[in-house]
Amino acid sequence: MSVKTLTPPAVQLAAKADTRGPARPMPKPGMVTFRINGESKTLSIAPWTTLLDALREYANLTGTKKGCDHGQCGACTVLVNGTRINSCLTLAVMHDDHEITTIEGLANEGGLHPLQTAFINHDAFQCGYCTPGQICSAVGLMNEGQAKTEADVRELMSGNICRCGAYPHIVDAVMEAIKK
Repeated sequence: MSVKTLTPPAVQLAAKADTRGPARPMPKPGMVTFRINGESKTLSIAPWTTLLDALREYANLTGTKKGCDHGQCGACTVLVNGTRINSCLTLAVMHDDHEITTIEGLANEGGLHPLQTAFINHDAFQCGYCTPGQICSAVGLMNEGQAKTEADVRELMSGNICRCGAYPHIVDAVMEAIKK
């Protein structure tokens, strides 16, 4: 009795793949200059690199978290020219010569940012994974000047998810910082 070997379709396609001709050259990395947390940085990155990956992988600023990588959780929120954005949804090359502020850049020599202090005072985090994005989003919210009430804060912070459910404490912390 002879045994017949079947080759899966994926293996058959892979075997044919090398007959398509020469591979296309990879695009050359581009130079992008940011002012990150008050310091000028020039990075050599591929054109498809997200701002999130540029910050984490090239600038070694790992405070900004990669959550869903689809713009749905807000863990990657940073400030670009004072405006909050989801850094996973934007290409780094789009922000050449922009001012980028991450969680690492909010504190200064005088101490923590008032919002960071309010988060501590109100125990506005549990696991802490979403905290950098929550704080950057809240700073952006304060820069926008639209939040006057707790309802405003809840609505304008709705793009930032906290799996631990620390929302009441987050709102309290943001309201304390707005009042100061």
